[in-house]
Amino acid sequence: MALNVTLMICWIVLFVGRDAPGALTIGIIAFALILIGLSFWLVLTIKEIRLNHRQANFVDSVTHELKSPIAALQLYLETLQMRSIDDEKRAEFHAVMEQELHRLDRLINQLLEVGRLDAVGHHEQANDIQLAPLIQQTVTTACTHHKCDPETAVTLDLPQAVIKARRMVLEMIFSNLIDNAIKYAGDPPEISIRVRPSSVGWLKILIGNNGLGIPHAERKKVFKIFYRGGSELHRRRKGTGLGLYIVYTLVKKLKGRISVRDHHDGSPGCVFVLELPGELVETLEALKSADRAGSSLSKMSPTGSA
Repeated sequence: MALNVTLMICWIVLFVGRDAPGALTIGIIAFALILIGLSFWLVLTIKEIRLNHRQANFVDSVTHELKSPIAALQLYLETLQMRSIDDEKRAEFHAVMEQELHRLDRLINQLLEVGRLDAVGHHEQANDIQLAPLIQQTVTTACTHHKCDPETAVTLDLPQAVIKARRMVLEMIFSNLIDNAIKYAGDPPEISIRVRPSSVGWLKILIGNNGLGIPHAERKKVFKIFYRGGSELHRRRKGTGLGLYIVYTLVKKLKGRISVRDHHDGSPGCVFVLELPGELVETLEALKSADRAGSSLSKMSPTGSA
């Protein structure tokens, strides 16, 4: 690119004093097109390098995530085969083995989900989904997985609201967001989930925690496939870099938006702001009442009233 710019300058200096405007114009256009092509190639190359880096991180993390439960299962099985242990210890081993199997199952399911995002929930009809019970169920499941008490770790502010969508899609969105909120929270974890009306026909769901937060430079990158900040060699939290990509893709399918911001009060952590088409139940009831009243008035006539 530097050579191209140098040659362009030389070309301009060479022909600017001569009576050859055609050659000057053609040369400048040619060099400009070459420069644009080189710039485009450079951008694609940088994107490919970054994607390769994310893929390498992904392979490292998945390898670790797969090997850890398998190694644990192998260790406990060998212990059970080689040693005679009491019933209490055997039950403890079985519980740990079951937990590792669930961990392995979750990872495999997440990997499969990425390949079938376009078909998620297509066998279901879009229905009016009550948001509060769905979020409460997801919180209970996530807290059980991370071994924390939902009563003390999670603060819920959930007015009755309805979203018209396929249930499986919403479950995948909230399970990934809430699981991430707990996973990356502080010690002890403090998670807040609030539902607010955003505008007519839209709901805003805010999921925050008290963790380290996400740097501003990475807040858009975290929704890219395979992306995880830092290196796998220094990672403190388990994961594959797929959860937020799944969330972002499914939110877009619902015509919604998702972003990350700081807490308004400056407290540590961050807040995921999810905007989806939906309504508060009280708003829907008010609209239905207005529709019924309007329908009754339109049916009334002087003859009918007499």
